[in-house]
Amino acid sequence: MAYEEFVFEDYRYDPARSTLSLYYSFREGPRFEEELIFDFVPRQLSPAANEVLDRIFRLILLLSGVSYYKAFIPRVLKCRAFALDERTAEFLHKFYEKGLAEFAFRNGISLHGNFRFQSSSVPATSPITVQLPKRTCVPVGGGKDSIVTIESLRGGGEPLVLFSLGDAEPIAACIAAARLPFIRVFRRLDAGLLKLNEAGALNGHVPITGILSAIALAAAVMFGCNAVAMSNEHSASAANLSLDGVEINHQYSKSFEFEQDFAQYVERFISPSISYFSLLRPLSEIEIARRFAKYPAYFDSFRSCNTAFRQAHEARGRHWCCDCPKCRFVFLALSPFVAKPDLIEIFGCNLLDDETQVDGYAELCGLRANKPFECVGETSESAGVMSYLAGHLDWRDDRVVRRLVDEFPPLRDCSPAEYRALFEVRHPHRVPASYLALLDARG
Repeated sequence: MAYEEFVFEDYRYDPARSTLSLYYSFREGPRFEEELIFDFVPRQLSPAANEVLDRIFRLILLLSGVSYYKAFIPRVLKCRAFALDERTAEFLHKFYEKGLAEFAFRNGISLHGNFRFQSSSVPATSPITVQLPKRTCVPVGGGKDSIVTIESLRGGGEPLVLFSLGDAEPIAACIAAARLPFIRVFRRLDAGLLKLNEAGALNGHVPITGILSAIALAAAVMFGCNAVAMSNEHSASAANLSLDGVEINHQYSKSFEFEQDFAQYVERFISPSISYFSLLRPLSEIEIARRFAKYPAYFDSFRSCNTAFRQAHEARGRHWCCDCPKCRFVFLALSPFVAKPDLIEIFGCNLLDDETQVDGYAELCGLRANKPFECVGETSESAGVMSYLAGHLDWRDDRVVRRLVDEFPPLRDCSPAEYRALFEVRHPHRVPASYLALLDARG
């Protein structure tokens, strides 16, 4: 069914329940109500801080709408909750178009030039300076990356509070292992969206990290933090493929491009008092894996496999599935740095000695059409490690390593210098100097 407009209807915050309700609709069509439950006791806010928080709530309304808009992708998006200025409309258009690029590709449609946000001549808001405690909020994803961020900042004595969106088991386990204060938010999507998907509405990947970033920003103001430190690495900026001049990046909302756009929007139109950046942007996935290997206390807790994060609790996996790009990549990335018996114990099997994994690893190494649509490193990183393992006494005779190196000359031709380059500092990044010193100190 076609609808002409997607409408951002309203948002309401109930301080008694610490709950933000978001309202959407398709004109003359389905209506939705989403809830965000801030599962902690907020501090008392000044009038200025309350105004900043309200602006963040508006941003959450606008970014979270992407989950519902994608069901029918009408050509017009209209904000009824408040007047939408042109600068905000431009920011949103880019977020929706680039954040839904994979969704559009998989559904065989094009968004480029095919939708617009209605805006008015109302001026953009001026930023508000507020006083916030010196404390860093670190979103925890359950994988190795946020653990490296936590331990890098903890090692430098930075005051921390951990943040989680939801209660997926790997996130809860990593927070428990870190033994640091934490705050949590639950996101409850409208059940009607699932029914639409089951009935055949369009579905697919959304830029969830962008939504999480705005929610973490609100939680930081409510709890009292002056910085949100993400854990997105350099390779998150690399596109999976380019089609007709359009780059499609599964990790767009983890990219440096989004980080820069989001941080500038917050600074210019919300508040310059909250710093938003990714601490790990200067690092490759392989360098992050090397650093993570220093923290065996997390080996039993961390997990990146997507089966652990399914919407339905009963469908969530309880272990690494060992049959997806993320499992393959994390196993490969850690193999040079974690003792082989320990790595096999973490995953429950040796993925590099399993013939059924050959095609999956060939894809990771860039030996197929494109990098998998997953949060995995660049193909050059996988290829560099696979080539390195070909000369590693513990791994060189494993079936995947032997077959790929034998069958694909590019893997044999990788020089040691290419492997060493994986550990160099990458640019560009936006890490503040004081935080960069903490990252360097834990290298």
